[in-house]
Amino acid sequence: MVFTLIYLIIGFCILIAGANFLVEGASSLAKRLRVSDLAIGLSVVALGTSTPELFVNIFASFQGNSEIAIGNILGSNIFNILVILGLSSLIFPLAVTKGTVWKEIPFSFLAVLVLGAIVNDVFFDKMNSSFIGRIDGFVLISFFLIFMYYIASIAKDTELLNPSDIKPRSISKSLMMISGGIVGLVFGGNFVQTSAVAIASSLGVSQSLIGLTIVATGTSLPELATSAIAASKKNSDIAVGNIVGSNIFNIFFVLGISALIKPLPVITQINADIAVLILSSLFLFLFMFTGKRRIIDRWEGGVFIALYAGYLIFLIKRG
Repeated sequence: MVFTLIYLIIGFCILIAGANFLVEGASSLAKRLRVSDLAIGLSVVALGTSTPELFVNIFASFQGNSEIAIGNILGSNIFNILVILGLSSLIFPLAVTKGTVWKEIPFSFLAVLVLGAIVNDVFFDKMNSSFIGRIDGFVLISFFLIFMYYIASIAKDTELLNPSDIKPRSISKSLMMISGGIVGLVFGGNFVQTSAVAIASSLGVSQSLIGLTIVATGTSLPELATSAIAASKKNSDIAVGNIVGSNIFNIFFVLGISALIKPLPVITQINADIAVLILSSLFLFLFMFTGKRRIIDRWEGGVFIALYAGYLIFLIKRG
């Protein structure tokens, strides 16, 4: 068990390092092309920080560990909103653009609703079991392409171009960092997925619980670091755009790719976790209109943290 935990920690370290290289290289490349900070946060940074979830899910899908794959996505998205945005707003209240309030946040809410629909074949189609099939995967990827079209439309918006601390690098160096980051993500993703299955077996708990907690928290560390640093530098566009974009990427892209690799069987108890994610997304939208408009205040961040603490207690009791 001790060696398995060490193996897991090593995997997370490699994942985080790989994601960091990928994000820095890709952000530098995007900035050199004069892409707005918001577009970088919603696309380059969000995709880069979602790559740990992607590579963990790729290995989990190939090996048929669907509970790890689905739990990782749901747990990561819940952690992103309640913990990362909660902590980031405690560091500095997060101002949110009008476009994020009325476009990106509703789109992330739509992603959760779509996921809730496709995982309930038992309810909608009266089937004996539910699964996320390859057709569902194509549907998710289609929504992802729509989102990318939107990102492309705002990428060159000069009104959204803000000075930032993204370090400019040569194109060749940026590409080398991106390549090195991907290599690290491949090895780290395999380590984490293998260790998570072993830990679940050793503790006698479900893979879903490990996916929703340990794996989800570990794969969300790049988002945590990115948003916390952005908040400390008062760059709300990156801090919020990273989380909203990452949640959209996780469901539409990562889970879509996972389903295309191999259909994912779904356990019915996952509906409770989807309900928590829906509630979290709803709170995020409503907080745009409480207190100062379009600002996540510190007290609202405290509410997010308290909600996550309650969710963890629920998960532990459920087992």
